[in-house]
Amino acid sequence: MSGSVVLLHLAGAVALLLYATRMIRTGVERAFGHTLRRRLRALGGHRAPAVAAGTALAMAMQSSTAVSLLVGSFVGTGMLAASLGLAAVLGADLGSALVVKVFSYDLQLLAPVALLVGTTCFLATERRVWRQTGRLCIGLGLLVLSLGLIGQPAEPLRSSELLPVIVSFLQGDLIVAFLVAALVTWLFHSSVAFILLVAALAARDLVPLELGVALVLGANLGGGVIAALLARTLPEDGRLVPVANLVLRGSGAMAVLALTGLVGLPFAALGASVPEQLVHTHILFNAALVLVGTPLAGWLTERLRRLQSRVPPVDGPVSALDPADLDEPPRALANATREMVGIFETVEAMLRAIESLYEHPDRERMAALAEMDDSLDERYAAIKVYLSRIRFGRMRDEDAERCNELIGACVKLEQVGDIIVGNMLAHVRTKLDRGVRFSDAGREELRALLAMVRSSAQLAFNLLISRDSETAVELVRAKQRLRELAEETSARHFERLRSGVAQSLDSSALHLDTVRDLKQIHSLLASIAYPMLEREGRLRASRLEPDAPA
Repeated sequence: MSGSVVLLHLAGAVALLLYATRMIRTGVERAFGHTLRRRLRALGGHRAPAVAAGTALAMAMQSSTAVSLLVGSFVGTGMLAASLGLAAVLGADLGSALVVKVFSYDLQLLAPVALLVGTTCFLATERRVWRQTGRLCIGLGLLVLSLGLIGQPAEPLRSSELLPVIVSFLQGDLIVAFLVAALVTWLFHSSVAFILLVAALAARDLVPLELGVALVLGANLGGGVIAALLARTLPEDGRLVPVANLVLRGSGAMAVLALTGLVGLPFAALGASVPEQLVHTHILFNAALVLVGTPLAGWLTERLRRLQSRVPPVDGPVSALDPADLDEPPRALANATREMVGIFETVEAMLRAIESLYEHPDRERMAALAEMDDSLDERYAAIKVYLSRIRFGRMRDEDAERCNELIGACVKLEQVGDIIVGNMLAHVRTKLDRGVRFSDAGREELRALLAMVRSSAQLAFNLLISRDSETAVELVRAKQRLRELAEETSARHFERLRSGVAQSLDSSALHLDTVRDLKQIHSLLASIAYPMLEREGRLRASRLEPDAPA
């Protein structure tokens, strides 16, 4: 087998590993995301439960990055203190290290079982939870399969003439190896996948221990960089947690690397084989970060907050609407799509903020939410004007369709913002002024509806970018599920009214109005899918039955 063919096989195996990791994460998020978010929101004021919750979440979602962004969003909306959020993220880093340990075992028999169970669950029913559970199992089977595939093309590399040169160079300069690992981890967007790859190569005697340790430490730095970069769209407080985690992971990784080069550390005592030693090094490093970083969480987040406050604010968001591209419709439409990303992010932030305000009304944050709607209106107006100035004479049919899609989506998102601020924020003011409280059951029902709306907002965003028909179908089906959930919620609310539950009597108007508003928001989001489904002939002109014959 030639060297290029070996590398092609190895690249394919790595691609499957990355895809499988993503399948597991998205399966868990879609099937159990609401439950996981609710458990995270319910954390008390102590850091030990936060560490445990972060560990469990990362093991379930196969990604400390996903947990870091989730926690950051909660901190940004005031649901969690920044110190508590950092403790949860440190626990998530430990959880992802434990995931590496689990997959370092020989699990080849698990692959066919997981693929069989997953495919059966996915194809046997249309129920969302079962289908996403099937997706999770399929991802698990593909991940185990990919690890076996990595080993097959790695065997011929032992006799390669080039590989010893590369390994010798990296082993002779561990700083370069450390930085290369951080870069590749960032490209993978998964420290779990990269460390599993290093362990698999070490099992074939392709990566010596000292080099492997430098790569593992670099992967920890890269994992911190991923979350910090992805968190740049979060509110200021939300960015504190990923950045604080990057500071701890980065400084810790560099300190251990320096000690390794200066005095040497007994990594060989951590296991009987090099892969085992590398995995245990990864776990021990993240456990040490938990022990050192958790007590420092409050001090570090406060220092970063003060440093952040000294940075002068940017006058406004940088617009992607370049007038120079108006003569080239494809480029102009791409610019408008990029600008639409900002509108979606604002809408998602508004949904998170209104959910937080329903729990803890606060006049300052209410004013901030109203300002977000003003920003949304300004961006909507700018996109509308920009799209109207594109030279339609040079548009192809598909460009015209895309332009109509963007205008339609923009109008609907602006209406969503109006409902959040015009209706739901008014409910929050009423709740605060009158001291109204929802019943425990009513509060949980509204949380479930809000979670479903936010999930559909993410689907609508994915649809606008990917234009994937299956995503469009899933978004429209979610509308029916939300309608059913809203009907169940209203029925349970009226049952509580008949039972004389005092809090339900006091909050009845607010509860029912909120359910109505969430249904309207969800309908607007789902309607973004209609033009695509209509073009493909998958949308009926009317839901009414045809007239009966005379």
